[in-house]
Amino acid sequence: MCHACVIESVKSDMISRRSLFTGAAALGATAVTLGAVSARPALAQSTGKVVDLTHAWDETFPTFDGAPGIAYEEAVNFDKSGYQLWKLTIFEHSGTHIDAPLHFSKDGKSVAELDPGNLVCPLCIIDITAKAKDDANAMVEAEDVETWVKAHGEIPAGAVVALNSGWAAKVGTPEFRNDAEGKFAFPGFAKSATDKLAEMQVAGIGVDSLSLDPGNSPDFAVHKSWLPSGRFGIEALAGLDQLPATGATIFVGAPKHKRGTGGPARVLAVL
Repeated sequence: MCHACVIESVKSDMISRRSLFTGAAALGATAVTLGAVSARPALAQSTGKVVDLTHAWDETFPTFDGAPGIAYEEAVNFDKSGYQLWKLTIFEHSGTHIDAPLHFSKDGKSVAELDPGNLVCPLCIIDITAKAKDDANAMVEAEDVETWVKAHGEIPAGAVVALNSGWAAKVGTPEFRNDAEGKFAFPGFAKSATDKLAEMQVAGIGVDSLSLDPGNSPDFAVHKSWLPSGRFGIEALAGLDQLPATGATIFVGAPKHKRGTGGPARVLAVL
């Protein structure tokens, strides 16, 4: 066989093999993509708009027990050293923050052990602002979840469901935490709603108030049932009134300290 024939034969064989490998790689990539889609809830198609759902936070931010949630101590002075640094002392559950299962269970997952795949997910928002105007301790009930589903469709498994009560606007006022008599008064979830959301395999719930349970809760029923089931909560969210009921993807920037029962989080939504 002539050299030219050999060369052409080798070229033909290489092209054939390359096509085979390219096709196999494409099929593999498709399989991986399909697997990822089937394993994870569908995320919103982003237009690039980002909404910050996190309150700016300092020692004046309201906390459940009334004590400052953060303290600053100067560690390095700029005039003396050319740079500056704070030493921070914080309580995990202050500011916009996440509640991990370990918060209400002896051996549940810590905030560092949360599945990161559950921290980037579809966001569904249930609006109870009308109820909260008349009742400071208004709750998302099972009926509110059912009404939302009828209006907007099924809540995806792995989603975060947040209530918008308008309470974020009260940050910086006594009404964010207490009523005129000094008693806890703020909206939250009813256990009837969170039981239903658990059946829907929702990953997390969020509130724009001080607690997952309403202010007048006698027993922390939502904390005691939702968190030990392996799910998480987000408290003191901001900016929910800037988002539609559905269509956004939430990014929960949870801290990752070992043994953490929760901690301040930077929470963003993307539309």
